[in-house]
Amino acid sequence: MAAGAPRVFVSHLTGVPVFDPVGDQVGRVSDLVAMLRVGRRPPRLLGMVVEVLSRRRVFVPMTRITGLASGQVITTGVVNMRRFEQRPTERLVLGELLDRRVTLVETGEEVTVLDVAIRQLPARREWEIDKVFVRRGKGGALRRKGEALTVDWSAVTGFSLEEHGQGAENLVATFEKLRPADLANALHHLSPKRRAEVAAALDDDRLADVLEELPEDDQIEILGKLKEERAADVLEAMDPDDAADLLNELPDDDKERLLTLMQPDDAADVRRLMAYEERTAGGLMTTEPIVLRPDATVADALARVRQQDLSPALAAQVYVCRPPDETPTGKYLGAVHFQRLLRDPPFTLVSALVDSDLPPLGPDTPLPAITSYFAAYNLVAAPVVDESGSLLGAVTVDDVLDHLLPDDWRETEFHEEGVAGG
Repeated sequence: MAAGAPRVFVSHLTGVPVFDPVGDQVGRVSDLVAMLRVGRRPPRLLGMVVEVLSRRRVFVPMTRITGLASGQVITTGVVNMRRFEQRPTERLVLGELLDRRVTLVETGEEVTVLDVAIRQLPARREWEIDKVFVRRGKGGALRRKGEALTVDWSAVTGFSLEEHGQGAENLVATFEKLRPADLANALHHLSPKRRAEVAAALDDDRLADVLEELPEDDQIEILGKLKEERAADVLEAMDPDDAADLLNELPDDDKERLLTLMQPDDAADVRRLMAYEERTAGGLMTTEPIVLRPDATVADALARVRQQDLSPALAAQVYVCRPPDETPTGKYLGAVHFQRLLRDPPFTLVSALVDSDLPPLGPDTPLPAITSYFAAYNLVAAPVVDESGSLLGAVTVDDVLDHLLPDDWRETEFHEEGVAGG
């Protein structure tokens, strides 16, 4: 980057694609790494943490960054694919500096860090953090309004101190557009203290989505640091099968206490799932598939499929049952696939379209049989029906994959040959 290039605020770099010299995408910016220096000298920016296509986080030195503008980062040379490991002297800019309470040197006033700006030193390939964007007043930017101003790094003090109770509002805002799986990956790589702060700042639905994507140890750690009432609220917002899996990992006393705090209907669904063996259709299923009565129309079915909070797998088909239409339902009549719904007029009754030839799964069907069933019928979701013919729920392909992959799959990368340019 040429000397005199404009400074860049780091929040604008989150998720920005990183390209090699020939234009192939290497990954996306996850964070930046800086080294604090003695006195009030601006920190030196060491490099970027880049999440490559295998979801591994690798380190790219700033000396290999040749372009940083127009919503993209350009690197030169070969990227070292060794996993990034933070050293004691290093600071993650997004993960550890944003939301920190620091002090204005001139007035002694405490302010909150909203963002920091980096610049390239003239005639050199080194970068430093030279500006800090702060807000006066207590709390984060999303909680209270106050005067915002940009000051030199030397105009504030307090970055080198270990801070307790650091907020997370600005970091959460920076990660707002990330998918739950990507936010979970970013959360996993924060320190336990910072992880708890970010979790506390997320709303219940967002935290529930992220928890479903985290490794088991992280789930237990985060849930254990929430107040019990909020932990119960988050469990209610999770898919019942994921909530049941998480609760099964807790001590019996904690499990029962949280179930008691949950809404009775939500707790009943979770208790029902916990009664089944984990690696069976009953243990894998969700109790919230799309259930329609025989007199519902194609228009009714498509309206249900359009619900924004439905996963693609659950939206792939609807299940036609006699009343009651809450699981466990009345008699299960069959499934209607999404493609079939698109081929028939809106006024057509779904009872005329059901695929009754597809055999449902029983709740005790073991995992190997479930995988064979999905492969044989090319399905992404399958009904689970009890001996009396009532629909209990549906197993989706993502839950099957979760149990086929190694326990630590969320913490490991794909094979190197699966990485572009790897």
